Amino acid sequence: MRFGRTLVSFVGLTVMLLSAELWLIGGLAAQGSRIVFSNLVFDNFEIYVMDADGGNRENLSNHPVDDKDPDWSPDGTKIAFVSRRSGGYQICVMDADGKNQIELTGGPERKADPDWSPDGGKIAFTVLDGINHIEVMDANGQNRVRFEDRTKQPSWSPDGGQIAFVFRNDEGNEIYVMGIDGQRPERLTHDLMGKSNPSFSPDGRRIAYDASHKGFRHIFVMGANGKNPVRLTHNNEDHSRPTWSPDGGTIAYVVSKAGIPFGRKIHLMTADGKYLEQLSKVRDVIDDQPDFNPVALAVSPSSKTAAIWGRLKKRAPDLR
Repeated sequence: MRFGRTLVSFVGLTVMLLSAELWLIGGLAAQGSRIVFSNLVFDNFEIYVMDADGGNRENLSNHPVDDKDPDWSPDGTKIAFVSRRSGGYQICVMDADGKNQIELTGGPERKADPDWSPDGGKIAFTVLDGINHIEVMDANGQNRVRFEDRTKQPSWSPDGGQIAFVFRNDEGNEIYVMGIDGQRPERLTHDLMGKSNPSFSPDGRRIAYDASHKGFRHIFVMGANGKNPVRLTHNNEDHSRPTWSPDGGTIAYVVSKAGIPFGRKIHLMTADGKYLEQLSKVRDVIDDQPDFNPVALAVSPSSKTAAIWGRLKKRAPDLR
């Protein structure tokens, strides 16, 4: 009888620990990080920031015209974004608290997809001119260099040696990588599923992206050499815009529910595809284009939650 009570107590304790651990995984993934994103309300996009659990939302851009496509600088002090404030969509930069907003580019072409180099010295972006091409400029907007036509959505590798991008070849949109001089392009994907939004993992070993699959868009992860692609999302909704947490353990992404007004929300999953939670909890708004702050805030080693998270998080599969 005593054995039975002991067993029940052990099972109960195990359930409590598992419940606590699941709560920590769901609510404290990438603890200390924040996510910048674009928010649409009343027909105007603004740049917002929130904690990695969806709390403490704050409007950073506060401007009456569209501000979108945010990307955090490697040191976490600045945010590049796209704004329509001068009449056309241009690349802008502001401090991480929303101050000192500066426009870097000009010209009639629409700009999109800014992405900082790992050393913070350059910004790659897309020029949407009907043909589309990638350009790279210094972080102050000087020395713009144009790359090959039919390219878009650049993503720097963590070592700064390559840029992943989408190239529209004769078969459709596929993911390639090239040197930072625009030379030596190499095709990584070949399955004709219409790829978008490549994103290097923090360790440089994986690339997340979204692709069409059986009528919906889904999040995939592959090795940085293009091998072993794995589909992470599976339900009948559109999934897009993957972005990695600083430790590479989680991925934030956007889920779009067809036919539902304001049905575009930011969600979180582990890097091996286990769903965690919906981060966007505000009704009647659209949240889109998330990007993790690459610099997580320091967490005290004595913090029990941080220690449990470090012990529990699952390593993503090696896709090389």
